[in-house]
Amino acid sequence: MFEIAIFCLAIFLRLWLIEIKPPHFDEGVNGWFADQMTANGYYHYDPTNYHGPLHFYAVFLSQTLFGRHLWALRLPAIIASVLCIWAVLRFGEFFGARTARLAALAMAVSPAYVFYGRYSIHESWQALFSILLLWGVLGLWKSGARRYFFTAAFSVVGLVLTKETYVLHAGCFFLAALVLWGWQRLLASRPAQPVAKQLWTRDDAVLAAGLSALLIVFFYSGNFLDFPSLNGLYTTFAAWFQTGVQAAGHEKTAYQIGPANYYWIFLMARYEWPALAGLVACARYIAPSDARLRYTAIMAGGVLVAYSVIPYKTPWCIISIIWPFYLILGGLLGEWAEVRKKSILPWLVAAPLLAASLVPCWRLNFKKFSDDREPYVYVQTYPEIFHFTGPLLSLAARDPRNYHMSGLILLDSYYPLPWMLGDFTRVGYYNKSQPPSDWNAGFIAVEKAREAEVEKHLAQPFYKRGFHLRGAQEECTAYFAASIFSGYFGGVPEFRPAAR
Repeated sequence: MFEIAIFCLAIFLRLWLIEIKPPHFDEGVNGWFADQMTANGYYHYDPTNYHGPLHFYAVFLSQTLFGRHLWALRLPAIIASVLCIWAVLRFGEFFGARTARLAALAMAVSPAYVFYGRYSIHESWQALFSILLLWGVLGLWKSGARRYFFTAAFSVVGLVLTKETYVLHAGCFFLAALVLWGWQRLLASRPAQPVAKQLWTRDDAVLAAGLSALLIVFFYSGNFLDFPSLNGLYTTFAAWFQTGVQAAGHEKTAYQIGPANYYWIFLMARYEWPALAGLVACARYIAPSDARLRYTAIMAGGVLVAYSVIPYKTPWCIISIIWPFYLILGGLLGEWAEVRKKSILPWLVAAPLLAASLVPCWRLNFKKFSDDREPYVYVQTYPEIFHFTGPLLSLAARDPRNYHMSGLILLDSYYPLPWMLGDFTRVGYYNKSQPPSDWNAGFIAVEKAREAEVEKHLAQPFYKRGFHLRGAQEECTAYFAASIFSGYFGGVPEFRPAAR
């Protein structure tokens, strides 16, 4: 019953008012990729995109089944985010139900997991496969059963299909085992948890390898229609490494102290108190302790250090970092509960930590979701975009022929508009160096500073409405042809061409 309650809370927080937040820049890009799959019949993998194809296939499937709606765009990420909680609950067989439930509850109300679980981006998938990989590794360690072997194998495949940072996570899993082996020579674990006899066979290994290769080839080759794209599996790392080092405008130098960068610690201190408490709790596992929790703590610390060292930092990466710290916190509180059978101290610690997550979770996701003062709000589209798209979509809903009106987007950075206006068939996208040759359009969007440049080309009256796409961009102006939108706006158009 308690686990069902956790699921219900998680689903509510991730689904309620799911369309209140306009699509993010990256959501628009991801939706556009899915639209290209519809247009071309397959997904063409771009190694400079730094993301695997899995999420695009999931979005394509969702939009094909349910239509091009914002909730359908976000549905795959929501499902992955909820499955993360299901996966964390499975750790009860290793650490006890109390530990798993506390970790799952912390994730259910986490500002990061809810906020980015409501985004159509890849990170929820990466967190899910990382969690399942740890579950598979610990299961092989404990019993060696075949189900753990296949879970671990296909979790690696899921990571490969999701994001190029799989090499970082796989490296941390491997190095954590080496560090644990060495540390146990100094301070033996209690219990040591020896590795169980493995029950999977060579045939299982051949089957897993074959299916893994088939899945990777299928997705990266555009369902066998674009085999040249397979070389992107290794060429991507040159571009990925260069971007990671150069940071591409995403460096967080304000959080740099000498060689150390505390950006992720800052985010935990602001939003993620259970994760921060779990990070502090890792110190407990320096001393003799359960070997599996020790391994988890070492792996979690390694991932945190790796992401801290890389100059490129976007806040949604935090959901790939903090989930093991929930298990560490749950493990420590569970240990206290075992030692002090009648003590309420563990729950006195857990309750305020969870409350400290739930309150900002609610504020961030339903009140401040486009407030640039919130660090999680990053390159977020403002609700003002609806000042531009609202009239277009309203007229098209009344009369589908309006989907064929011509439009000009004269913005240097225009996502998520290509996805939001994806059903319009005659929209051209231009920048300062590539102006349109034909200015006869039903609607136009341009930076406010370029109004005069645009208006000298216009030969008919237009209604004008201001909007702001995102914080890092100039104010914009939307033009709506009076011949089309007079019934929507009414009144006198703000722009009338001068007599010629």
